[in-house]
Amino acid sequence: MNTPVLRTERLILREWRPEDREPFAALNADPRVMECMPALLPRAQSDALARRSEQHFAKHGFGPWAVEVPDVAPFVGFVGLSVPAFDAHFTPCVEIGWRLAAEHWGHGYATEAALASARFAFDELEMTELVSFTTPQNVRSRAVMRRIGMTHDEADDFDHPRLPPGHRLRRHVLYRLTRP
Repeated sequence: MNTPVLRTERLILREWRPEDREPFAALNADPRVMECMPALLPRAQSDALARRSEQHFAKHGFGPWAVEVPDVAPFVGFVGLSVPAFDAHFTPCVEIGWRLAAEHWGHGYATEAALASARFAFDELEMTELVSFTTPQNVRSRAVMRRIGMTHDEADDFDHPRLPPGHRLRRHVLYRLTRP
């Protein structure tokens, strides 16, 4: 299946390209970007994550798009949809998520691309709900979640099953967005 291309006023959400691997590895090795992730990703793990993103489109018809800002940067990170690969009280589900290079924070790109992804999920794929989750201290991502209309109920918060008890990032907040 071909990866659908989404366009916004300033962004192109597109398929991954081989030349995206290097800037993706750089952002996955940036402590600012990965502050609320369990670890920095070495190049091989970063490349594997990009491959899984490509495979996700082939399997599900949606996935995390590579984000391009024409006339600014050919690749700034990813935004899109994925099926979490763990069990929790809210799975099975579709997650909306993002990871952008720090030098591209503060421009509204994550919000703009997430809104386009949500519209695609609801209008094209006819999904009824999206979720997003992160650590309580990830104030930047939580702000994006609120800006795209997601809501948070503390009763939905959970301990991430892929992180061991006592891990500093184990506790997660869950946000939901239902089809308009």
